[in-house]
Amino acid sequence: MSNFIRSLLVVEDNRGDARLLREMVNEGSPRSTQFMHVQTMGEAESHLALNSVDVILLDLGLPDAEGLGALRRAHLAAPSIPLVVLTAWDDESVASQALQEGAQDYLIKGQIESRGLMRALRYAVERKTMEEALFSEKERAQVTLSSIADGVVCADVQGNISFLNLAAEKMTGWSWHEAAGQPLTDVLRVVSAVSREPVVYSKRASVRPRRSSSLPPQASEFPLEASERPRASERPRASERPLAAHPVQNSVLIRRDGLEMPIEDSNALIHNRGGQAIGAVIVFRDVSSSRAMAQQMAHSAQHDFLTSLPNRMLLNDRVTQAIALATRHGKKVVVLFLDLDGFKHINDSLGHSMGDKLLQSVAKRLMGCVRLSDTVSRQGGDEFVVLLSEVERPEDAAITARRMLDAVAGAHYIDQHDLHISTSIGVSVYPDDGADAETLIKNADTAMYQAKENGRQSYQFFEQSMNVRAVERQSIEEGLRRALERNELALHYQPKINLRTGEITGAEALIRWTHPVRGMVPPAQFIPVAEDCGLILPIGNWVLREACKQARRWIDAGLPPATMAVNISAIQFRDPAFLDGVFTILEETGLDPCLLELELTESVLMKQVESTETILLALRAHGIQLAIDDFGTGYSSLSYLRKFPIGSLKIDQSFVREITTSHDASIVDAVISMGHNLKVAVIAEGVETQAELAFLQSHHCDEAQGYFFSRPVPPNEFAKLLGSHRFRTIPPPAASC
Repeated sequence: MSNFIRSLLVVEDNRGDARLLREMVNEGSPRSTQFMHVQTMGEAESHLALNSVDVILLDLGLPDAEGLGALRRAHLAAPSIPLVVLTAWDDESVASQALQEGAQDYLIKGQIESRGLMRALRYAVERKTMEEALFSEKERAQVTLSSIADGVVCADVQGNISFLNLAAEKMTGWSWHEAAGQPLTDVLRVVSAVSREPVVYSKRASVRPRRSSSLPPQASEFPLEASERPRASERPRASERPLAAHPVQNSVLIRRDGLEMPIEDSNALIHNRGGQAIGAVIVFRDVSSSRAMAQQMAHSAQHDFLTSLPNRMLLNDRVTQAIALATRHGKKVVVLFLDLDGFKHINDSLGHSMGDKLLQSVAKRLMGCVRLSDTVSRQGGDEFVVLLSEVERPEDAAITARRMLDAVAGAHYIDQHDLHISTSIGVSVYPDDGADAETLIKNADTAMYQAKENGRQSYQFFEQSMNVRAVERQSIEEGLRRALERNELALHYQPKINLRTGEITGAEALIRWTHPVRGMVPPAQFIPVAEDCGLILPIGNWVLREACKQARRWIDAGLPPATMAVNISAIQFRDPAFLDGVFTILEETGLDPCLLELELTESVLMKQVESTETILLALRAHGIQLAIDDFGTGYSSLSYLRKFPIGSLKIDQSFVREITTSHDASIVDAVISMGHNLKVAVIAEGVETQAELAFLQSHHCDEAQGYFFSRPVPPNEFAKLLGSHRFRTIPPPAASC
C-alpha cells in the first residue's frame, strides 16, 4: 500500500505559516507533492468543487469560519477527503472535539516540525483508507445480513428502528420502511417464555466512552430508564434487559399479526471509533453467528487492516490500563518504538505488495518475542510499538529488545525472495520517562532516532538529555531553513599543496554558517541535520554553484588556475537531478570542467555499484575530476577502484595524525603505493606538523593539505595565497625536474 501524498490543500489565512508549511512539505516529502494554498473557507470550497486532493490541512481560525464550523464546512465540501486540523497551543479542547467530528488528526502551531507534519499527513491518508474499507465492509455486511436466516434489528441512540433485515421482516411482520423510525418496543415485542413478562430494552443509550475499548461493553453503559431499574434489594428480572452483549434464551417474539414465535436473542452496542455508543443491534435465533459478527466489527475498528495488530487507538488505551495496574502493583511499564532500517529501499525496488508482505512477516516475529499479556501494535508505515506490562526491572526490557533485533534481522523468505532487514528500537519506562501513554510513546520515538544515529540495528533507552538534543536539533533545523535566504552561509577555502614543488594545486571548498544568535556553528553540528531533514540538497547545490563562481572569479582576476574540490553527500549523489544540476552550474558559471573535482566517500561509491559507475563515467566524460574522500575509513573494493574513473585518493586525517607514532605509518605507506600502482594521485589530509610532512615527502605522497600550510580562509585571503604560487616550507624542485 502506498501512502504517498500527491496533492495537499492547505487552508491557512497566515501567509507566513503557509510558507513554513510549504517548506516543511517540500523538504519532508521524498517525491514531489502538489502544494495548494487558500486563505478562506470560501476559497477552499470553490477549489474542492473543481479539484481532487489527497488530504486537507485546515486552520480552525479562519476569517470566514472558526472552530468546528470550519471543520463541518470542509466535510460538506469534501466528505471523502482525510482532514488534519491546525490549532493554537491553548485550543486542544477544540481539537479533541474536531477528532470526534471526523478529523483524522490535529497539529499545534509552534510545535510542528517536518517529520511530524509528514507523518501526520501520511497517517491521516492511511486511516481514511481504512475507514473507507470499513464502510465498504459495512455495505457488504448489510447484503450479508439480508441473506441470512437470522433476524437482525438495529436501533439508534433514541431507541428507534434504523434497520431490519429480510429475516427480521418476516419474523416481526414489519417491513423495513414501515418500521424505520418506530420505537423499538413497538416493532420488537418480546416476552419471557417463563414469566410472560415483557422484555423491555432501554429506550435511550449512554454516550459515555467505554472505560476500556479492549473489553466488552458492560450492562451499566446502557442504563435502563428509571421506571425500568430493579430495586437494590432485587436481582434483575429476565424481563429487564439492558442493551449489552448478552444472549438470552427461551424468549418469545410476538409478531405484528399477533402470532408468537419462540426465539433466542442477543443484543450489543454499536460504537464509533471514538468509543461512543451510537446505537444497538438485536439478533434473533442464531446467537453464535451474531456474536462472531459483532466481534469482527469491533476487531476491524481497533486493529491494523494489514497486520491485524492493535492500532494506535487500542494501544493508547492498553498503555493507560497498564499504567493503572503498574501503579497499584508497584511494577513498571515499558514501551518500545521500532522503525525498520532500509524498508523504503525494499518498497521502491520490489514494490509495495512485497513491502506489505514483509511487514506481515515482521509482525509475526515480533509477536513471537513477547508474552500474551504484552501488546505489539503497528503505528503505520514501517513503525511498530510494543507494550510490555507488569515489568519488574527496566533491564528486562533490554532482553526483549535484543530478542526483537535478532528476530527481525533473520532472513525473510517471501515469494522466492530472500529479504534481509534490521530495526532500530527506542525504549521508555514508566514512571521514569513519562506518566501517560502519549509521553511514553513520544520519548520511545526519540530514543529510537538516537539508536539510528548510533549505527542502527540497536536499541537505546530514553534519557532526558535526548529531549534537550531534540530541541537543539529542531532549533538548528529551523535556523538552517532561513540560512540560505538570509545569506548566513559562506565558503572558506583550504589550499592543496604539491609536496615536490610547494605549489598550490587547488582548493577545497568548506562551508561555514554564522548564525545571528549562536555565532559560528560547526559543520559537524548542522550538516547531519541538513542531511536528515532534506536541506542538504539546496545547501549542496548552493555550495557547488558558489565554489564554481569563486574559481571563475580567481581566473578572471589573472590568478593561476587551481582545481576546486567540492564534497558531495550521498543524498546529493543519488538525487535524480544530480548530473543535470552539475552540468548546468558549470555552464552558468563558465568554469572549465577540468578545474572541478568532486569528492565522494567510499560508502557513497559502494552503494548501487552499477548506477554509480554510470554516473561517474558521465562526469568523467564531461571532464570533471573525481576523488575518493576519507579513504581508508570505508569499505572500498580494489576491483571497483580499478573500474571507477577515480583521479585521486585522499588519505583520511585520522591516519595522518598517527604516522609518526604508531602502525598507521604502514597503512599510509600502503595507500600511497596502491594509489601509484593504480595511477591515481594520493593526497594527505590534516597535515599539522613538520614531522608528518617529512614522512609524506619521503614516501612520495603527491599532495597534502592541513593546518601546517593554512587553515580554511575566506576568498580574498586565499587569493593572496594563490598569488604567491608556493609555500616556503616546501623545498623547491631539483634542477633536473
